[in-house]
Amino acid sequence: MPGPNRQVKQRLSDLESHLKNENQLLVEVVKSFRSLDRVAYRLGLLKTSQSFAFHVPWWPMISILGTFSAGKSSFINRYIGIKLQESGTQAVDDKFTVMCYSKDKESRSLPGIALDADPRFPFYKMREELNKVSQSEGARIDSYLQLKTCPSEQLKGQILIDSPGFDADAQRTATLRITDHIMNMSDLVLVLFDARRPEPGAMRDTLQHLVGETVSRSDANKFLYILNQIDTTAKEDNLEEVVGAWQRAIAEKGLTAGKFYTIFNPEQARPIEDEKVRERLEAKSNTDMADIYARIAQVKVERFYRIIANLERTAHQIEDELVPRLIELKKKWRKGIAWRSALFLLPLVGATAAAIIYGHLYNTPWWTWAISSWQTGLIVGLPIVAILLWVYAQIKKRTSVKISKTIPVNASDLGAERREGMINAFKHNTGIWNSVFNTSPVGWGWRSKRALRQVLGNADRYVQELNNTYTDPSGQQKSSASPTDETEIRERAETAKSTEETKTI
Repeated sequence: MPGPNRQVKQRLSDLESHLKNENQLLVEVVKSFRSLDRVAYRLGLLKTSQSFAFHVPWWPMISILGTFSAGKSSFINRYIGIKLQESGTQAVDDKFTVMCYSKDKESRSLPGIALDADPRFPFYKMREELNKVSQSEGARIDSYLQLKTCPSEQLKGQILIDSPGFDADAQRTATLRITDHIMNMSDLVLVLFDARRPEPGAMRDTLQHLVGETVSRSDANKFLYILNQIDTTAKEDNLEEVVGAWQRAIAEKGLTAGKFYTIFNPEQARPIEDEKVRERLEAKSNTDMADIYARIAQVKVERFYRIIANLERTAHQIEDELVPRLIELKKKWRKGIAWRSALFLLPLVGATAAAIIYGHLYNTPWWTWAISSWQTGLIVGLPIVAILLWVYAQIKKRTSVKISKTIPVNASDLGAERREGMINAFKHNTGIWNSVFNTSPVGWGWRSKRALRQVLGNADRYVQELNNTYTDPSGQQKSSASPTDETEIRERAETAKSTEETKTI
């Protein structure tokens, strides 16, 4: 039975070691992903260099997207309390920057390959994805990604991602591919807009990608839309007018519900002469910043549920979507072989049979020689059988290749990774030695079905354990919640607003 190669085993072991120090439950989840991997290896859905666990961000991941000069970098610096990102009125950074905690007092900047080779980060093997855009694009990974470390306490146990100005790179396919990737992987996505741009209608393409293509997602609630730098409205005192213009533009892209946050950074704000206007803007910004910080803090708890949901979703997808599709593809393969055999193979078989009958009836010299001994019979029969088998093998192979091309390239319901797995599984099930009479996929037996049932059962158990940690409907249990998570969420939510108010005094 195929299984993970040595590198995959080592990476999963390293992942378990890291998670063991944080939460033993996540170590059990990794073991459940190993069980799913074994099922996928048997079916051919995964290569030996792959694992479902590599498709999951194991640390909370928060992404900041938006137009250039929308204040993304200054928002990050304000949140982590360290000036890590350069900020300015023009596009400053043209790379996706992954930020994580480090004990070193000095901040460091590492090249993109540091992310590409480490499964703990969200850009693991991104080089391969870039090569799908252009064959040589993966070699330029350092031009797209970088890793920064700093000793900010706010980064402990989570990952922040700063994106380059969206509309600055709107024509670059690779940048859009990475943007879609981080939106899929993130636990929370902050989408920032610039209040200094009073004509949102001129940014239709940007709004379409950042809003229009996200509102219909099943995880649309993880997107927060933020209008930054609202201090620019103080001179004309037209905050409601600017916010209304942006809300109408966003509503045109389908977002008609949910909160629209408005903030500004007091340290970089323009002087506001009207005291009443200043107090009103500060009160609004402080309230919204407190809500945003509380939402960020909540991600650490949601992260546990999200990882388990990913485990459960993958198990259901194998059983309810991928295996049925594989069965349908094998049925098409069998039908294709049947009519191609009737068209090409049967005439050859018929011609061979006719020649044998003719030789037998008329006792031709070649027939007399062929049946004179078993050696001469083999000399005549083996080439004929070899030709027929070769033709049949070519029919099976060409039919398989043709059907593989019918799997949609942009199957949104499958996803690029699952589509690649489906193609690999189909090839695994349609080799020369695979029978056309068995439509059940190779590896889809009682062991695989039992493994999926166990994974789904364990997923329910994991959720129940989390519920026992964070909930107590009866009110009789003593708090067993993780002190780190629970305290941090409460403290960040309670102190965020007071912190912002202190800064503005």
